Amino acid sequence: MKQEINLKSINNLAIPAIISGIAEPVLSATDTAIVGNIPGIGTESLAAVGIVGTFLSMLIWVLAQTRSAISAIISQYLGAGKIDAVKSLPMQAIAFNISLSIIVLVSTIPFISEIFQFLEAKNEVLEYCISYYSIRVWGFPLTLLVFAIFGVFRGLQNTFWPMIISLVGVVANIILDFVLVYGIEGYIPAMNLEGAAWASLISQIIMAIMSVVLLIRKTTISFKLSKQWHPEMSRFLVMSGNLFIRAIALNVALIVAVRQATSLGTDYIAAHTIAMQLWLFSAFFIDGYGAAGNILGGKLLGAKDYKQLFILTKKICQYGLVVSLLLMLIGFLGYNFVGTIFSDDLQVLSVFKSFFYLAILALPINAIAFVLDGLFKGMGETSYLRNTLLGATFFAFVPTLVITQKADMGIHGIWIAIIVWIGFRAVSLIYKYWKTYYPLAME
Repeated sequence: MKQEINLKSINNLAIPAIISGIAEPVLSATDTAIVGNIPGIGTESLAAVGIVGTFLSMLIWVLAQTRSAISAIISQYLGAGKIDAVKSLPMQAIAFNISLSIIVLVSTIPFISEIFQFLEAKNEVLEYCISYYSIRVWGFPLTLLVFAIFGVFRGLQNTFWPMIISLVGVVANIILDFVLVYGIEGYIPAMNLEGAAWASLISQIIMAIMSVVLLIRKTTISFKLSKQWHPEMSRFLVMSGNLFIRAIALNVALIVAVRQATSLGTDYIAAHTIAMQLWLFSAFFIDGYGAAGNILGGKLLGAKDYKQLFILTKKICQYGLVVSLLLMLIGFLGYNFVGTIFSDDLQVLSVFKSFFYLAILALPINAIAFVLDGLFKGMGETSYLRNTLLGATFFAFVPTLVITQKADMGIHGIWIAIIVWIGFRAVSLIYKYWKTYYPLAME
């Protein structure tokens, strides 16, 4: 059956994907907002959440790239009408994901103090980082399990169940944040920053249980681990390896930005954390159309329907740009009070307001970069995505950051470097599509 590409078919996938995609930044933003308002230690706690969140995001987004690999393979087989041939592949991919996460978990714990010191955490902030991380880190394998199962659902053209799982996780996290961070007088003592960590961990446990149950009950995918190596596992590992390298390059930029902001002072890393949380929130919002491109692009490529693939590409880019412009409008309208959601420190808010316009102006560039990135993942173009991020990080972001910091541009220079970094990615992906896939659609 030919896939019809229109606003309805795209939104049927994109809207649930948007809701699901913003779950993680909402979880992080909830922690940020609540701990930033802890009486007496809000700014230090906010700085710790920003540093730990950046490091955990690096680990998660490096290893969670297997989600895109498994989604691409399944969607391509679905488009080719051969879905039965890959029913045993997901469990092998999930087992690989969990095993790798445990290895990384065990290898980082002994050096966590040194890692946070490298990120410029000192004194009280360092103590809070270690305390917060020592609890949150145990949800790491669970998060990767959930992401792998989300990849299976996406490959099957289903974003509804990931949305439900994510919504339950967000609601649970928000409720637990208030209860555990601030406590309930006479019943539950206030746990402050550690309470936020426990809230995140418990919500991750809930999401993991729901993911496994729904995969077993709502799909025909086998949850039994086959002893026979699936033929597509080799391609899965190559694609995952390319995406690992891509994600490492991506996170190098984010970590260098955090390290540079931390070196400017506690107020600056706190303000940078707020801006980054809002930036990631908007990025995942836009990325819903990238998810639709990921899901439909792989299916159309598997069916070799290049004309519909081109129509899909135009539409998701247009829709992504519209969303980004709406987010820009909201950002400027709420410019003077959005920071107060996360902190009541006047100095932090002053720093935040001085540069947040740069994060807002980057949104249309984000739209093109993220939407095409999702599309290319679905089509299995992982080696090009790897090279694009390597180039963006080491030939665009790093040189720009060096120049701006030598010019004493401080936090503004960091965000200018981020804009250049995103711009490099967007231009590279447009070039690749125009050179490779546009000619196929015109035949």
